[in-house]
Amino acid sequence: MNSSQPQLLVDDLRRLTGPSLLWDKPGSIIDVLITGLPVAQVVVAWQQQVQYLLDAVGWHTDTSCTRLFAGGASLAISSPIDALYASCDINEIAWQRCCLQLTGEPLPAVDIAVQALTQTIAAERNPELIALQKAAAEHAAAFLWDDDEVSIGHGKGVQIWPTHAAPALGCVDWHAAQTLPCALITGTNGKSTSVRLASKIAAAAGITAGVTSTDFIRVGDDIIDTGDFSGPGGARMLLRDQRTELALLEVARGGILRRGLPLANAAAALITNVAEDHLGEYGINTLAELTAVKFVVAKALGPEGVLVLNADDDAIVTHSHTHCKNIANTICWFSLDCRNEVVQNHMRGGGRVAFQRDGQLIYYRGGAEEAIIAVQQVPMTLDGAATHNIANALGVIGLCKALQFDTVAIAQGLSAFQSNANDNPGRGNQFAYKGAKVFIDFAHNVHSMNAIVNTLRTMPAKRRLVLLGQAGDRCDEDIRALAAAACQLGVDQWLLVDIATYLRGRKPGEIPGIIAARLRELGVADNQIAYADSVFAGTKKALAWAREGDSLLLMALDDRDKIFTLLTES
Repeated sequence: MNSSQPQLLVDDLRRLTGPSLLWDKPGSIIDVLITGLPVAQVVVAWQQQVQYLLDAVGWHTDTSCTRLFAGGASLAISSPIDALYASCDINEIAWQRCCLQLTGEPLPAVDIAVQALTQTIAAERNPELIALQKAAAEHAAAFLWDDDEVSIGHGKGVQIWPTHAAPALGCVDWHAAQTLPCALITGTNGKSTSVRLASKIAAAAGITAGVTSTDFIRVGDDIIDTGDFSGPGGARMLLRDQRTELALLEVARGGILRRGLPLANAAAALITNVAEDHLGEYGINTLAELTAVKFVVAKALGPEGVLVLNADDDAIVTHSHTHCKNIANTICWFSLDCRNEVVQNHMRGGGRVAFQRDGQLIYYRGGAEEAIIAVQQVPMTLDGAATHNIANALGVIGLCKALQFDTVAIAQGLSAFQSNANDNPGRGNQFAYKGAKVFIDFAHNVHSMNAIVNTLRTMPAKRRLVLLGQAGDRCDEDIRALAAAACQLGVDQWLLVDIATYLRGRKPGEIPGIIAARLRELGVADNQIAYADSVFAGTKKALAWAREGDSLLLMALDDRDKIFTLLTES
């Protein structure tokens, strides 16, 4: 293709296994970038090719849908769950033929492609799996599947088989197939804190909660595995653990866009907030589009399911006005300000709300008001200085009330939850080191950095140091914005680091260089900027610099456990 011809590029191709931004069907999705042609024209050509291929392979009941975005489109095909790889092949071939058609190139005979697709469908076909899926729906039983395993029920009553050896229906104990209460927690920031806090409240109520998060999967106090388990895979692992009595599932933007929701039936969902982060991926380019992604969690709620929303977040409020009218009576709003207009209007209608008033965290529903706990009795709020954690506490109050926890358990959990390496690792952890205060936080975007900066500014310090790095998948402007947000703290010494396991295509030293350039633009002198090869090496330099009365903020996305050990053993 020369530069005058249209540019039609594949950005990503993947399977959809759960309710997603586009629809609630399993299948495949392809994200494409389009220049030089009207997007609508390209979509029509793709749809024609898809329909031709679907008819050719005998998928007469499967359909397609599209989502347009600036500069491209997301194109999805529905398919049976035992044909998702074949669905991806159909989508890819349809796109290739669409491109040839639109650029005036001859279309190859389709017979060979159809023959290959037919063979792929036959090889992937699993009629026993489809029969089990249908029977589970008829019995209203939880059904989970992946490439390796299929299961009926959750927790204690779960029954698991290899996917390639799904059982005869007569071998399934449908009476044992319990469905556990589940909650989905999403948002730009505060997700991990919220699931961990909710699990503390569950423990106070005598319930063994399972948690998935970006750090680990945990059942009760036992960590099953470490790593990012905020997608469907982590949810399946947790729900198949026989010890789990309640599932608290962190649901990240990436998981929703890559695969869809981990399940289609939840008792409650919480959206903590929405801020510009990870824009430009999977066709999500604006804050409004990102907000719509977060609201996908509402698709898992049944008629009695409660959606807990942040009334202080303009993007959430705006989206709810046009997309949540049919579930308004099961929304619980929360706000730091009892005078918030959304909260006041919802209260007048008898709705659920949680808010802060006169140093108390309060829950209201249907004319009845309960003072849950004083802010100063919630350790993670740092006596009210950490307003973002007051908001997190309010959101979790709304969530736990939806899960029918009583006020005593909620208050006990809130008062017991600490911002330390045990309860909430990497989120606002505070240490004392030779008279200095050391704060560990994963402030990975401007929104979270502003929150920690606002907290630390309320605490006096003789000198301040910030150790800062960033993951390599952020664009240069996002990295520069993070540096500018941290600069508002009034920093005496900077330590800039690479985060070795998160370079993601960046060259060593590239991200510290971007941060340093931005700091110099903001007036930071060269002698205030130092470098380290890793977060751990930077931490050692920071501790060597520290004196009594100083305040150190360490953005520890990497080497966190080693840093905790260093600080606790020193």
